[in-house]
Amino acid sequence: MSTALQWVKSTYSSSEGGQCVEVATAPDVIHIRDSKRPEGTTLQVSPTTWTTFTTALK
Repeated sequence: MSTALQWVKSTYSSSEGGQCVEVATAPDVIHIRDSKRPEGTTLQVSPTTWTTFTTALK
């Protein structure tokens, strides 16, 4: 049985839409998608890769 992913939009995103990224975490993979195209392609990266990326943004 699989559970649905819980997608979260960045707190930096406004409520007016725009260009937003949504992220859903799972134990072994981080899912990333465009909020304008939720049924579109998703990018999947390891938690280590995601941490490295978000740390570099700070």
